[in-house]
Amino acid sequence: MIDTSWHPDLSGQGGPKYLALGRALRDAVRGGDLAPGTRLPPVRELAWRLGITPGTVARAYQIATQEGLLEAAVGRGTFVAARTPRLGPSQPLYIDRLPDLDRATGPVDLRAPQLPDVGQTAAIAAVMIEAAGQIAADYLEYPRLRRDRPCREAVTGWLSDRRLGAIGPDDLVLTHGGQNGINIVFQCCLRGDRPVVLAEELAYPGFRHAARLNRAEVVGVALDTEGMRPESLDAACRRHGGQVVCIATEAQNPTAVRMSPARRAAIVEVARRHDLQILEDDCYTVPGSSLPALRELAPERCWHVSSLSKSISAGLRFGAVVCPTGMGEAGRLAAQHSYFGLARPITDIVTRLMLSGQAARLRDAAQAVMSRRLDMAVAALAGHDITWQPGLSFLWLRLPTGWRASTFTRLAEAEGVLLRSADEYALVDGHAPNAVRLALAGGISEERYTGALARLARLLANPPGDLPV
Repeated sequence: MIDTSWHPDLSGQGGPKYLALGRALRDAVRGGDLAPGTRLPPVRELAWRLGITPGTVARAYQIATQEGLLEAAVGRGTFVAARTPRLGPSQPLYIDRLPDLDRATGPVDLRAPQLPDVGQTAAIAAVMIEAAGQIAADYLEYPRLRRDRPCREAVTGWLSDRRLGAIGPDDLVLTHGGQNGINIVFQCCLRGDRPVVLAEELAYPGFRHAARLNRAEVVGVALDTEGMRPESLDAACRRHGGQVVCIATEAQNPTAVRMSPARRAAIVEVARRHDLQILEDDCYTVPGSSLPALRELAPERCWHVSSLSKSISAGLRFGAVVCPTGMGEAGRLAAQHSYFGLARPITDIVTRLMLSGQAARLRDAAQAVMSRRLDMAVAALAGHDITWQPGLSFLWLRLPTGWRASTFTRLAEAEGVLLRSADEYALVDGHAPNAVRLALAGGISEERYTGALARLARLLANPPGDLPV
């Protein structure tokens, strides 16, 4: 292992510093100045040498890691990768530095929503025992294309509160959660050696990870206060082409904005003009929406992805894709080719929970707790620039003057609160605003939760220049 005191010259390079540092890394690796196996300077050390922020260095390292130029070894540092790129994904969907958090005493984790246990564990245990008493020899067989029809029928009823157009069980594919659903859609829709996926310029990171698995390039599309801009989508299609556009209409992740009916219709018009398939991400369902989903507006080209992760249980790993009209069989074939279909225990559990009415009661009870947590967060951050929606399990905080997202998340972590910065949602070559996403924590006591919010409010009121050393 070789350590380096590498000190690139970034003077005279225009544009954002993290992109300039990324170019310097590429040039140094490809030119042989940084040999394979070389350990790069720690983030803070290099930031100090170059006179830039640690967040800038961290983002440049992250981009170079995604490109395969660098490798990050937990506890050891960041290294120049071997000349032969490693096969397969190189990083998790989210980098989890503290994977075994103690909810009672550890840091308060506001990176992803935490559902409260309002009876889910007991209900799941009960239906597992009930289902176990009816196991027969067919459990020894592979799942067949039609074996999960009772579960698809139950899910069709579960989705009846959404405006999805005319749908039935034959339009559904059952998946291992929303991320698996995204992969199924890409496997059905992408073709060619280098397909193009269009996504919001700030978007759920799972889109770009799934695109990478499917050898696709991701092109960012500009956002405004209603989400994806139709004219920007049209321009991106004209410049880059594209086969699939990924959109969240009800609750854009991470900015929490909602798309108006007129905007939805405009997006559909652009998709039809360029023959785009639409992936509609509805995993963050806002209860009681009366607006038409894109699946209702464009049933011939919209793939509507949903899951139970934000309403019942993330651990069940259960989701569904409502396919375009006539494409359900193709979607189920793609699922069969990928994983043969969901395991019988999972479909049995979900079917029983839904048909008994327990799933709806548990969803409503969990939503009541999360709504109270949202009210608490909005009250604690009153006076700050936040975007939120009733019923949504996260909010978007634009930081006041004097703060950068990387600094704020670092100091929040030092205060025992974990957040996600806008950097984590930006595309590799995209722009990240000075903002953070706060997810609601329903699985901890109200006392710990309010204490965490109070610490964040104190930080916001004291930008770095006013903070004690």
